[in-house]
Amino acid sequence: MSIELNCPVSFMKHETIQMAHGAGGRLSRELTQKMFLPHLGNSCLDSLDDQARFFLEAGMVAFTTDTFVVSPVFFPGGNIGDLAVNGTVNDLAVGGATPLYLSAGFVLEEGFSLAELERIVKSLADAARTAGVEVVTGDTKVVEKGQCDGIFINTSGIGVIRKGVDISCANLKPGDSVIVSGTLGDHGMAVMTSREGLSFQSDIISDTASLSGLISAILDEVPEVHAMRDPTRGGLAATLNELASASQAGVVLDEASLPVRPDVLGACELLGIDPLNVANEGKVVVVVPAESSKDVLRIMQGNTAVSGKDAAIIGEVVDDHPGMVVIRTLLGSRRILEMPLGEQLPRIC
Repeated sequence: MSIELNCPVSFMKHETIQMAHGAGGRLSRELTQKMFLPHLGNSCLDSLDDQARFFLEAGMVAFTTDTFVVSPVFFPGGNIGDLAVNGTVNDLAVGGATPLYLSAGFVLEEGFSLAELERIVKSLADAARTAGVEVVTGDTKVVEKGQCDGIFINTSGIGVIRKGVDISCANLKPGDSVIVSGTLGDHGMAVMTSREGLSFQSDIISDTASLSGLISAILDEVPEVHAMRDPTRGGLAATLNELASASQAGVVLDEASLPVRPDVLGACELLGIDPLNVANEGKVVVVVPAESSKDVLRIMQGNTAVSGKDAAIIGEVVDDHPGMVVIRTLLGSRRILEMPLGEQLPRIC
């Protein structure tokens, strides 16, 4: 009987995850060798040791971890696999680090489709290659049916921070410009509009993407960046409130400058949600001295990998109202943009 290496599911004798796939025996090893290694294999992972061994350049190391429980696991523009890579890579990149290595831990529910698992692993592998990182170690656990919503993924990442770069939430200074790399709320609305029970159709696509290339290009030309954040859960509102609170500086936004797609805005209005509270997975907020803002904007708008054409300068850092974010509205009034009280959109990352 011939073996098709590009279709590992064909010789597993099962179409879904079995409890035995997580028991550490033959099926566990087969899952690793026939599902994960064909897509993720590299010199560190192939040895299947209990740890990854690698060299790092001398310098400060950045380390982060995140767990992804998005529902549904497939959504317009991506799935939980590429999301798990991009989310962790971006958390490293916004700290001024060059992402290098990831771990990937999978929690699989008994009965989860092996064909869907392969789609997810392939997407995860493709995203890692695009971001220039390697998955060098991992783990798989299987839980009984009903104990997990199909699949959860944890990824941890290591990167090396550039010399001379000092990026921190506490670095905002009055006069700084606040810039966002593109339209807001795309990911959260893509996930929400793909869930069962919503009564409208939408072409909204998630913005999930690696920001490491864009951020590297910015730091090459503008090393004096003060702060960067990717506005994920809680959206732009949570991100800017965190920056303002950490720096004890005020932030003023110009409502007319905030880039939001009309279909995202329409979906938010139907659901009663402020798009500034909605998660993004491929956008970055950058705070720089005003004299550098046009350079950052030019770099963003010229970056096609993360659709930066809609990047915009959306506000400034001020002496007034320290620790608070205020919006200049289209009517000329001002309103406070508060930190979201809770998660309006559950299970989006």
